Amino acid sequence: MRAITITQESEPIQLTEISKPEITGEECLIKLSACALNRRDQWIREGMYPGIQFGTVLGSDGCGIVEEGPSEWKGKEVIINPNVEWGSNPDVQSSKYSVLGMPTDGTLAEYIKVPAHRLHEKPSHLTSEEASALPLAGLTAFRATIKKGAVNAGKRVLVTGAGGGVSQLAIAFAIASGADVYVTSGSEEKISRVKKMGVKGGFNYRDEKWFKAAMELGGLDSIIDSAGGNQLNNYLKIIKPAGRIVMYGSTTGHPEKLDVFRLFWSQAQIMGSTMGSDDEFVEMLEWVTKHQIIPTVDKIFEADQCIQAFDRFKEPDSFGKIVIRF
Repeated sequence: MRAITITQESEPIQLTEISKPEITGEECLIKLSACALNRRDQWIREGMYPGIQFGTVLGSDGCGIVEEGPSEWKGKEVIINPNVEWGSNPDVQSSKYSVLGMPTDGTLAEYIKVPAHRLHEKPSHLTSEEASALPLAGLTAFRATIKKGAVNAGKRVLVTGAGGGVSQLAIAFAIASGADVYVTSGSEEKISRVKKMGVKGGFNYRDEKWFKAAMELGGLDSIIDSAGGNQLNNYLKIIKPAGRIVMYGSTTGHPEKLDVFRLFWSQAQIMGSTMGSDDEFVEMLEWVTKHQIIPTVDKIFEADQCIQAFDRFKEPDSFGKIVIRF
């Protein structure tokens, strides 16, 4: 079968031929129709991820049809919970935790085998491409926004980096909760596009004083952030007393300094968040179905266009999730 693997070639991403998986016991064999990329996949490509194992099939997100396995699953169109051994503590992942696509073979292939308890029926209102864009980004966004950020009706929330796949699902969950949602972006066009989703307003972070305009809102209850870096001190200027700053990424690196005085005087909470528990995956799917949430798909590529698909991460106009079809 065809699969996209990480190699030691000059171009690490390669579409290769590998053996089709064979299932045992309560495993299912899924013929994948659509798979979505995550930043994690690109970081592995760039050698910026710990514990890279060459020859691994990449990808954490996928949608397909169950071809083999327990009778109750055969023939169903499913998505896969990408969690591997979250553990019994709902507050934090176990020391054995990982996600599909490293070190376990992932979804960027024609077939994948997974235990049956990892499967969920595809939400009926989504296409296979939209559904493939949901699992990892949806779980990350749901935990950060609804669980950690405590975003709900009447709250004012800022979601940073409006063009990303996770941030757009965070926006969708926040809007569904009844909150007033604002965003940051380096692109006025992207701010305009998310306003069509129901976002109240946006701030261009390329303006060094963007936070002053945000201060005019009267304070934010929650900030859902993937950037980190020196913006953290700006977040402390605009968060309400006892507000929550939830960080699920650090694409701009570490802050050079932290305004500790403002932090403790404001009683603000800085909270880390990553992926989510299996129970939260189920809750996330319930929200998606109840509120008819649709992940934003940026572009769809065929498997033999995998290099172009990965390169799409580098293009400034990318907006939403990148999908590959097999």
